[in-house]
Amino acid sequence: MNTAADLTGYGFAVAALLYAAYAAHLLRDVRRDRLPASWPFVGAVVASALWGAVGVVEVWVTGDATAPSIVAADLLRHALWFVFLLGATSAPAAGVAAWRRFGATGLAAAALIAAVVALLAAAAVHPPALAWRERFEPLLLLGLAVLGLLLVEQLLRNLPEDSRWSAKPLCLALGLVFVFDLFLWSQAVLFTELDSDALAVRGAVHALAVPLLFVASMRHANRAARLKVSREAAFHSATLLLAGAYLLFMSAVGYYVRYTGGEWGRALQIALLVAALAGLAVLAVSGTVRARLRVFLAKHLFHYRYDYRKEWLQFTSRLTATTSPQQLGTSVVHGLADLVESPAGTLWLRTADGTAFVNAGGWNMPASASRDGAESPFAAFLAERGWIVDLDELRRDPARYDHVEPPAGVRAAPQAWLVVPLIVGDALTGYVVLAQPRTPLDLDWEVTDLLKTAARQAAAFLAQVQATEALLEARKFDAFNRMSAFVVHDLKNIVTQLSLLLKNAQRHRDNPEFQQDMLATVENSLDKMRQLMLQLREGQAPAAGRPSGVDLAPIAERLATMARERGREVEVKVVDRVMTRGHEERVERVLGHLVHNALDATRPDQRVWLTLQRASGQARIEVGDTGHGMSPEFVAQRLFKPFSSTKRTGMGIGTFESFQYVQELGGKIEVQSEEGVGTVITLLMPLFDSGHDDRPAALPA
Repeated sequence: MNTAADLTGYGFAVAALLYAAYAAHLLRDVRRDRLPASWPFVGAVVASALWGAVGVVEVWVTGDATAPSIVAADLLRHALWFVFLLGATSAPAAGVAAWRRFGATGLAAAALIAAVVALLAAAAVHPPALAWRERFEPLLLLGLAVLGLLLVEQLLRNLPEDSRWSAKPLCLALGLVFVFDLFLWSQAVLFTELDSDALAVRGAVHALAVPLLFVASMRHANRAARLKVSREAAFHSATLLLAGAYLLFMSAVGYYVRYTGGEWGRALQIALLVAALAGLAVLAVSGTVRARLRVFLAKHLFHYRYDYRKEWLQFTSRLTATTSPQQLGTSVVHGLADLVESPAGTLWLRTADGTAFVNAGGWNMPASASRDGAESPFAAFLAERGWIVDLDELRRDPARYDHVEPPAGVRAAPQAWLVVPLIVGDALTGYVVLAQPRTPLDLDWEVTDLLKTAARQAAAFLAQVQATEALLEARKFDAFNRMSAFVVHDLKNIVTQLSLLLKNAQRHRDNPEFQQDMLATVENSLDKMRQLMLQLREGQAPAAGRPSGVDLAPIAERLATMARERGREVEVKVVDRVMTRGHEERVERVLGHLVHNALDATRPDQRVWLTLQRASGQARIEVGDTGHGMSPEFVAQRLFKPFSSTKRTGMGIGTFESFQYVQELGGKIEVQSEEGVGTVITLLMPLFDSGHDDRPAALPA
């Protein structure tokens, strides 16, 4: 024996010993009930040990590492590995034969094994057939390696995290075996001869899988019997399998063309390969082909048509990923269409007045301008029955649907197929019209139940969005009404001022000083009304510029003068000349509101006073009266809330606005009041020093 034969024999011997030891370990665990009997797995390990033993004998006796007996043992172990992998990745169903569950992958593997067996038999009984065996056997064994890798990929793809940890060693072990065989047989196909070095270490490389298989069995004793795969994995694996089979077929055709085409053989082979790849790309991006494959797999490999967890998570994710009502309508249609492989659809929702259904969105379907009556027999049928209407069935058997006539918007939809009602509670909020599916689909109980449940969820989402829009609109109206209340309050003060001016005009109309003062007052009132109009138009208070220093003494004198014009007296006492930070007009409005309230709460013979002084580094403004006062409950709970007032004609807006503005400036308001005794309101405002920064620290509100 030469050195290469020695190396090959030792490799087969190591494989035989390791696989035999692992088989004994598995049989012991099965006998002790530590491992459920997965006989294809145990059989594959035993067959691998047999393959190693046959390889040792053949190599050491004949020196031929490709002897028919070695190939036959190799085919046996491949067959058992395929049976194990197909059984582990096929969902058992009652009344379904095993060959139906194994599907196209099992048939392809069986065909390849049978072809190799036929070649071995032909070469044994007819020596001239040996040339055919040398030419086609590597190609067939290459196909087995490709199928093995596809099945391993199917096991590993999309496994849950807890299962993936146990499955990794098993997949790595089998992947190692099939990848090495892929390299070996692809070399033989490309160069028409086996790589002697790779063939010499094949047994040793296959023996490296045993430690990984042992780790897999130790990690999870029953992993070999419990490995399952999702529909997504089945779809991807079936796609890879079909693509691999297609490419293998086209490669075989190209191989034949190259050897029979003479001078044009190689050029024709390249053209055929390019055409095959182009055809594969077209099929890969075809939505119809993918839809047909999904329906075929769901019908023949699984007990239920849908993977409900996946469908529900995907549908919910599509609904919650939207950022606007318009996008939500498209997402609803798209999500329902995906459940039945429909390529398009439209959404019809009830109008705000409830009189019609209008087109509110769509996906891959043109919008319609028609309005379908909300009280039509068709809408009443959907609301009462909650059925999914098959328009084809409605045309064939109108009696089943009580002879209702679809509305114009439904009839005008291109390729209209299903009408899915959107029901919240007992009310029909709309419906979705779906186009014909990409592939024929039986509308059985499973499809209708899933569509009804998804439609209920979609209707709830749409109702929530509509309610949110209504709430936002109500809030906008509330904000506008609130702003209007402030404006009405200010208008009331302006009207009061103008009424007093008009009343005094009867007595002082010939007084030039009064006329001058009247013109200034009217001009000031007009300017205030312009600002109020701007405030209403913009929806917020007009900008008054940056706060600056406000001298409080002139404001106090103007308020006293205004009170004298009303025939009342306000005692003004300026202990310290103080300036505060703010907007002069608004500060005057706040103080004027407090003084007016004090005047309204007192009789002409009772006192009202306003005191200005500096206290603890703050401007202290005190407005007091000896009027009827307020209750402690009113001061604590209602005084600074809008629409709360002790006056019959009061709106309760001025005090609230004053409180808000003083807080904005960093000041605070203190109230002392007793019923029948009077009220003292103290404002503590930040001082303004023109020589320093006009942004003092804010006081606690």
